[in-house]
Amino acid sequence: MEAFKQLDAVAMPLPQINVDTDQVVPARYLQKPRSDNFGNYLFRDLRWRADGSENSEFPLNRAEWRHSKIIVAARNFGCGSSREHAVWALFDYGFRVAIAPSYGDIFASNTLKNGFLPVTLAEPVVNATLAYLQAHPGARIQVDLEAQQVVLPDSGPHRFDIAAFARQCLLEGLDEIDYTLTHLAQLQAFERRHAADGY
Repeated sequence: MEAFKQLDAVAMPLPQINVDTDQVVPARYLQKPRSDNFGNYLFRDLRWRADGSENSEFPLNRAEWRHSKIIVAARNFGCGSSREHAVWALFDYGFRVAIAPSYGDIFASNTLKNGFLPVTLAEPVVNATLAYLQAHPGARIQVDLEAQQVVLPDSGPHRFDIAAFARQCLLEGLDEIDYTLTHLAQLQAFERRHAADGY
């Protein structure tokens, strides 16, 4: 997993509330192997029309936001079914941070396990930023995980909360298996002691 410390990047606004995981990555792509680039399926049914042409009204298809690394979303982002593929799609496309007033619980948990930072800020702050980003395409946001703060183009810094364990894993680029392996020497010593005791 890639370590995450700081990011200064263009932010894309997604002002719709209740954007669910099926909108992030449609169910028909869930049988694909993880080795696939799930970024190809990100917002597939919102980005593309039935005839295969791009939907020019969707923000990710605009030149100013096509290479964004931060997504600013309205409340309850990532709600719906518990598919980890939604995070894979965001990550594989190039997003590293979401900023929203709230998230689907399982989606938020999946982000942290995949090197993706979900920042929660007050809804009035997020709504003001969404309006600013729409009025100023290409505006940037600074995210500092070490300081646990975000500087928005229209305000800041704003402090955000994150669990200490999740923060440590992101800063060090560790998934749960990697973290367990950092204690390998202690685990092996424990096994040797119990083997000596006849267990």
